Amino acid sequence: MGNFQLIGLAFMIGIMIVIQGSLNARLGVLLSNSQLASTVALTISACFALLISVINPKAIPTALTLKSIPGYLWITGGLVSFLAVSSFYYLIPRLGIASTVAIGLSGQLIFAAVLSHFGWFGLEPELLTWKRVVGIIIMILGVICIKS
Repeated sequence: MGNFQLIGLAFMIGIMIVIQGSLNARLGVLLSNSQLASTVALTISACFALLISVINPKAIPTALTLKSIPGYLWITGGLVSFLAVSSFYYLIPRLGIASTVAIGLSGQLIFAAVLSHFGWFGLEPELLTWKRVVGIIIMILGVICIKS
């Protein structure tokens, strides 16, 4: 897949996140329980992921490979996903979808810049440049304009 297609896919994923956030926040309102809406959404997501894994299996890891993976990696990603999704569903009815997404994107951009600068979590470092800092500042100013 070329760079243009990857950018288009990333853009479409952003649209899907807004759609799923809106639908599942509404489910949380109707259930009067954002955690239950998160449980439903993440359970359905897990079912689809399992189905796709069964239909299109990649190389199955060996027992040695499975043992070599640190224990925290089996748990923390799912925990952070649950906390993020539950919080998202809780905040959307209170802040609105545009504000919630804009503020969330600001947090993502700022942390992604720090994370990539230092190469945390085994990622390839991408140094923080003045151009990126200016972009982050512009994004934060945009969020302030959206929220006010």
